[in-house]
Amino acid sequence: MSAPAEPTSASLGAYTRFWRRWFRFARGYHRYECKNLEILQRGEPFLVVGYHGRPVAYDLIMLVEEAREQGLMVHPIAHTLFASNAMLRRFQEDMAVVNDDGPELADAIARGEHVFVTPGGTREGSRPSSVRYQVDWGSRRGYIRLALKYGLRVVPAGGWGSDDCYVVPFDGYRAGKMLRMPLKMPFFVGFGIGLWPLALPIPVKLTTVLGEPIDLQADGPVDPEDDAAVDALHDKVVAAVQALLDARPGAGRSA
Repeated sequence: MSAPAEPTSASLGAYTRFWRRWFRFARGYHRYECKNLEILQRGEPFLVVGYHGRPVAYDLIMLVEEAREQGLMVHPIAHTLFASNAMLRRFQEDMAVVNDDGPELADAIARGEHVFVTPGGTREGSRPSSVRYQVDWGSRRGYIRLALKYGLRVVPAGGWGSDDCYVVPFDGYRAGKMLRMPLKMPFFVGFGIGLWPLALPIPVKLTTVLGEPIDLQADGPVDPEDDAAVDALHDKVVAAVQALLDARPGAGRSA
């Protein structure tokens, strides 16, 4: 099956064009760099599992754009908010975003394309600035079961600079729960050059680092319903992502 054609600028919705221009600007603004991107050129589909910086996974969106410029398709699994209204659905289609394990995801993997997910989501991306560069995926194990289902190796991804784009005074994830925000969204308050969302981020350098692929079934087949085995694999992936975060410049002084 041939890969879907990349949409042209003329075919993209206005909202999508705006965000693509923004992220093109942001890559220069943040001096964005992706280390080990060549891992995604090895001729097999991977599940890229990454750390969610705050408040948006800017660095991983830049990774998607940089990969596509090199002819690699990477499909983000995003918040269900993207399917909640017509404008965001159009954005989702333009950007090849998927929401869950459905036909679009299965077709992408069958074409040999990559998928990436941030299990921490808004839980990880809305914490206060007193908590930095610490993986926190709670009880979320769906990404492990997804990789096992499709026989995908997992590529860990860590972000350097991603927790320094805004100064965050309190936990927006918990605040969102207390305020019963719609669609389980956080109540995020962050200070960059101004107040989020009408603010530029602090112009820190952003770097995404990809680690070597992890074969979840290297020691034999794993039953996705075996909770103990899934937990053990989860711990292995978390440790790999945390190691990438801990390798950031100056981590020994600021962690």
